[in-house]
Amino acid sequence: MRIKKDGHIHTPYCPHGSSDTFKKYIERAIEENVTTITFTEHAPLPSGFTDPVPNQDSSMPLSEINNYFNEIERLKNYYKNDITILTGLEVDYIEGFEKEVRSFLNEYGPLLDDSILSVHFLKANQQYICLDYSPTSFQELVSETGSVEKVVQLYFDTLLLSIHSDLGDFKPNRIGHMTLVRKFYKKYGDLDIKKQAIHVLDAVKTEGMELDYNGAGTAKPLCGEPYPSDYIALEAKKRGIPLVYGSDAHQAKDMMQGLNQMITI
Repeated sequence: MRIKKDGHIHTPYCPHGSSDTFKKYIERAIEENVTTITFTEHAPLPSGFTDPVPNQDSSMPLSEINNYFNEIERLKNYYKNDITILTGLEVDYIEGFEKEVRSFLNEYGPLLDDSILSVHFLKANQQYICLDYSPTSFQELVSETGSVEKVVQLYFDTLLLSIHSDLGDFKPNRIGHMTLVRKFYKKYGDLDIKKQAIHVLDAVKTEGMELDYNGAGTAKPLCGEPYPSDYIALEAKKRGIPLVYGSDAHQAKDMMQGLNQMITI
């Protein structure tokens, strides 16, 4: 599959990513004949929320966001004859912090051309756990909820909350990696998610949203498939839901990942 747009790319502003420069990502995209890219760095986490991962490096700090926007604007102008560059963010939906996320988007949303709304953090027994940080963090969710099946249900329930939440006029219109709960499925079993996924697709369709068609899962040893996998991607296409390819690259060499395992969009 060839693509014209990569709508999910990270940057040197990602604390858990690489030091690859914006230029390296952009020139890789140009080499691959991609015509449009969106830089979607992890937005600063909401005020009052404590990042639960060990190094507390899930997102860029708020102190760097203006530099991030300024650098992208400079690059847009520099590469204007070669490629379209969109300013974006990957915004975390966190249950209980809707007001704070809405306030952030009200302030910075006017600067965005494109953005993604993702669920990484699940609330289980009054604590927040990062679903995809590691198999250990997933196991912690299993212990807190009581079973793998309950983790799956909690994830999709939270995803539905994100779709229906009132995050203001600048709420992202694309749901990120909607089957992220399968990141470690080869360790925990097949994790049948068809019923829950269909509910999410129906909600996405009703709200007029898009789906991030994310290649990163293909490179994860305990996953090996895109987010979402073929069956769900085809169900999305049947419903007329736009699928936007995203490499979710955290280093330039990972751009275009997963394309050979994904359906034509």
